[in-house]
Amino acid sequence: MKNVKAYAAPSATEPLIPTTIVRRDVGPKDVLIEIAYAGICHSDIHTVRGDWGPVPYPLTVGHEIVGVVTEIGSDVTLHQLGDRVGVGCMVNSCRECANCLAGAEQYCLNGNTGTYGIVDRDGTITQGGYSTHIVVTEDFVLHVPESIPYEAAAPLLCAGITTYSPLAHWNAGPGKKIAVVGMGGLGHMAVKIAHAMGAEVTVLSQTLSKKDDGLRFGADHYYATSDPATFENLANTFDLIVNTVSAPIDLDAHLALLALDGTMVNVGAPAEPLPLHIFTLFGNRRSFAGSGIGSIRETQEMLVFCAKHGIAPDIELISADAINDAYERVLKSDVRYRFVIVTTTFA
Repeated sequence: MKNVKAYAAPSATEPLIPTTIVRRDVGPKDVLIEIAYAGICHSDIHTVRGDWGPVPYPLTVGHEIVGVVTEIGSDVTLHQLGDRVGVGCMVNSCRECANCLAGAEQYCLNGNTGTYGIVDRDGTITQGGYSTHIVVTEDFVLHVPESIPYEAAAPLLCAGITTYSPLAHWNAGPGKKIAVVGMGGLGHMAVKIAHAMGAEVTVLSQTLSKKDDGLRFGADHYYATSDPATFENLANTFDLIVNTVSAPIDLDAHLALLALDGTMVNVGAPAEPLPLHIFTLFGNRRSFAGSGIGSIRETQEMLVFCAKHGIAPDIELISADAINDAYERVLKSDVRYRFVIVTTTFA
């Protein structure tokens, strides 16, 4: 067992605090990673504040992790000492159900083992990447290409794959009109990736305050959803809409923007239920779908794609003592576009 420095949430209402957590011994198929950077995802905030259900406090969150392999188990074959690697939103799955056997372990029918807040194979609660080290079974550790800037790689393990997966699944590419709802951590990655795939990309944001950024990231068009004319002018337009917003939106209004056989995919996860009138789907034979993270194979594919196309998130590096302020700024949409913690600053 190894004691490591970390930051943890003591409760839903208290700030995160410096602490020490325990990592398991490195088993035969395990990899010990010295974490260099950890991204802050809106999911971290939802979790520690109890928005999505009961939480096993105290809890260390963080599922956007990059670092270096410093120890490997005796049977490890996929990684070597010194490898630059990453860990995303899951650290294991049952490996036996139909979905796992189909290579879709993110949809494990027995529930994948999340990077934090889930009962692990040894009966302990998984603790995330706001820490200096983590032990993960080798099959759930990703290779991070050298051409991706080290400090910017971490958010790809959640924000990158969460947007890449639906874009790839619904065949974003040349000749397709794609709309991205929201220009935050997820949204700005969706714009960059969809543009690199060759699609015509439109951003639908509440205001035009980030328009210059959106166009710089590769958007062809940018509209404010606060302007009613947007929904009139863009009706029946898009083949695919990716909603990245973790807050309630008017689903009916956005679904009406879909062309024939178009699909709107939700990747943002608001705490509140989202009402929908079924008749909105009848027009144009529209579909409303959800998409979680990607599989390990698809996440590795995404990293290679981003390396090939020079894609990385826009980030703001912070020290550990700025985590709580960063949470407040995320809730105010005051970040462009992802906070990344330098884990060497943990006290």
